[in-house]
Amino acid sequence: MEHNHWPKWAVETIEIVPPNPDWIDRGNAAVKELLQLLDPFGVKEVEHVGSTSIRDLPAKPIIDLMAKIPSFGGLEEIAEKLGEDQWHYVPPKLDNRPWRRFFIKVEKEKRVAHLHLMLEGEPRWEQQRLFRDRLNGTPSLKEEYAELKKHLADKFPDDREAYSEAKTVFIQRVLDKER
Repeated sequence: MEHNHWPKWAVETIEIVPPNPDWIDRGNAAVKELLQLLDPFGVKEVEHVGSTSIRDLPAKPIIDLMAKIPSFGGLEEIAEKLGEDQWHYVPPKLDNRPWRRFFIKVEKEKRVAHLHLMLEGEPRWEQQRLFRDRLNGTPSLKEEYAELKKHLADKFPDDREAYSEAKTVFIQRVLDKER
C-alpha cells in the first residue's frame, strides 16, 4: 500500500518509552471526556486499557480507550462529533478489525490516543479488561511484557501490524491463565 500521501501520524515509528505516572490520570480524564461526548450515542461505558493503563509499564505514549456502543448505526455522526476534538476515524477496510470501529486522536501530528468502539457483548471488551488487570496484579508478567514490547519495537519499528501480531501469543497466554 502506498504511504507517501498519508499523514505523519499514520506511519510514525513505534517507540516504547519509560513508564509515565501521568498516563493513568490522562486516561481517566479521557474516559470522562469521552463519556460526555458519546453519551448522546448511547455510550455508558468507557475504559482506559492497553499498556498505558498498566502501572509502571514501558509503552508507546498513546492512551488506549474502549467504549461500549449499542450499534454502529450512527457512526457518521459520531465521527463528525469526535472529529471536532481531533479524533480521526479509520474505516474498517483500513483497520482490518470488523469487530470494532477505530479512532486515533492526533496532536501536533502525533498519535496521543486510540479509541476502540465496540458493540455491547463483544468478547474483546472483557479480554482487554482482564489483560490489563492481570498485568497490574502480576509483576512477573508485566516485566515479561515490557521486555517483549521493547524487543518487538526494535524488530518492527515501522510495522504496527507485525508488532501487534507478534504480541498475540503472549496476550493469549495471559488471558488463558486460570483466574
